[in-house]
Amino acid sequence: MAIKITEACINCGACEPECPNGAIYANGDSWRLSDKTTVTGQYNLLNGTVIDADAGQPAISDDVYFIVTDKCTECKGFHDEPQCASVCPVDCCLPDELFVETEEQLLARKDRLHA
Repeated sequence: MAIKITEACINCGACEPECPNGAIYANGDSWRLSDKTTVTGQYNLLNGTVIDADAGQPAISDDVYFIVTDKCTECKGFHDEPQCASVCPVDCCLPDELFVETEEQLLARKDRLHA
């Protein structure tokens, strides 16, 4: 399952540099699938939308840091635990119950993001 950042976030930014997939962005920032990945060209998101990996996408939150679900692998293939959760001083990086995935699915995403 992907990780989400809750409204308890204090916008400290400790999590952002820890993400090996570049899935974490500051509140209000646009995001790109190509940030910190090898993805280029067209990419199919989990919801079926096709985007250009280099095109800026609208911010998911204007209030707190956010995690792009399509880039989150819970750090599988990089670390033993999600690094955002391990460094968060207010414990607001939690499993996202809306996106439950197997370890195999997360590792496949990691391989797709870092071909």
